[in-house]
Amino acid sequence: MNLTEPSFDENEIIALRECLDSKWVTQGPMTERFEKLIADKHGVKHAIACTSCTAALHLAALALQLGPGDEVIVPAFTWVTSAHSAEYVGAKPVFVDVDLSTFNIDPAALRAAITPRTRAIVAVHLFGLAAPMDEINAIAKAHGIAVIEDAACAIGTTYKNQLVGGLGDIGCFSFHPRKVVTTGEGGAVTTNRDGLAAMVRSQRNHGASGAPDPSLEEPGPWTMAKFDNLGYNLRLSDIQAAVGVAQMAKLEKLLAERRRLGLRYSELLSEVNSIARPLGGDVAGHTYQSYVIRMLEGGRKRRNDLMKVLAKEQIQTRPGTHAVHRLGYYASKYGTRPEQFPNAARAEDTTITLPIFPGMTDDDQMKVVRIVRSVG
Repeated sequence: MNLTEPSFDENEIIALRECLDSKWVTQGPMTERFEKLIADKHGVKHAIACTSCTAALHLAALALQLGPGDEVIVPAFTWVTSAHSAEYVGAKPVFVDVDLSTFNIDPAALRAAITPRTRAIVAVHLFGLAAPMDEINAIAKAHGIAVIEDAACAIGTTYKNQLVGGLGDIGCFSFHPRKVVTTGEGGAVTTNRDGLAAMVRSQRNHGASGAPDPSLEEPGPWTMAKFDNLGYNLRLSDIQAAVGVAQMAKLEKLLAERRRLGLRYSELLSEVNSIARPLGGDVAGHTYQSYVIRMLEGGRKRRNDLMKVLAKEQIQTRPGTHAVHRLGYYASKYGTRPEQFPNAARAEDTTITLPIFPGMTDDDQMKVVRIVRSVG
């Protein structure tokens, strides 16, 4: 049994055929359609597609003009690129611990980490559960710092009935195959701020910044864009966007299926006292991009033993994600110690992501549950 599977059908083939028949396969009209679907869904003015959520986070840091001397607060339990985005622009990621009941940033730890050099907070909506945005935004507003929503896992996620991606200054989404909606690889930046959107569009496209002043020369077929920024090629192709357009058409169905499976897991595992289920935070808005349990007894060894049993039954699992401060690059550069952020370390050592995917049958799920009950 796979950990997850994308949901493809004839609609993706139809959209791809439309794209290929048009002969326009780089960033173009299909990408614009995909961007509008994202913006409309999340209620934001701007959605800018790009090559990955890693690229989206990089573009967000560039648009906010983060750089050397700046500090960016990042939860210590997240995918590594939440921190890499600060490194890419020469800023310093400052790790803070997480709340084990949600795996998201702990507001008290966040508040304690603020310094005069803090320029941004990366608010990760991990596994499809929204971070505590009221507290994060209040802290950010009090100190005049930006909020980057790392919504890699969180398309369709809500926080107090508001969709994520427009709750901070800038949002970043992923369309990797493990996500609810996939384009193979791909990402998007969302924002309600026109200036940030313009900078992201420029940096995504080599630094192009519009047409030259027409008073200097009459526009014509010789006219080329201005390049006032040092940009990158982080554009999404129309081929990928075509898949995204078809995927967005089934988004509500995919979300409903994941929510049903996630809630069913929580019910079926309710009597297993040796594990913690994902019940913290705004569970009503959880989209269960991943269903992550945590072992309460036996530590890393018992977690690994359960994963071995599941693997023998051909059931894929994986840990929740990294404790980033323990990874070699950050430990070497900043001298971070494993015990420095104990909740993040415990989460890495004791979490298991259980299979959850479109088309997962009740029998599939019961097979997983029976093993967790017997071993967990």
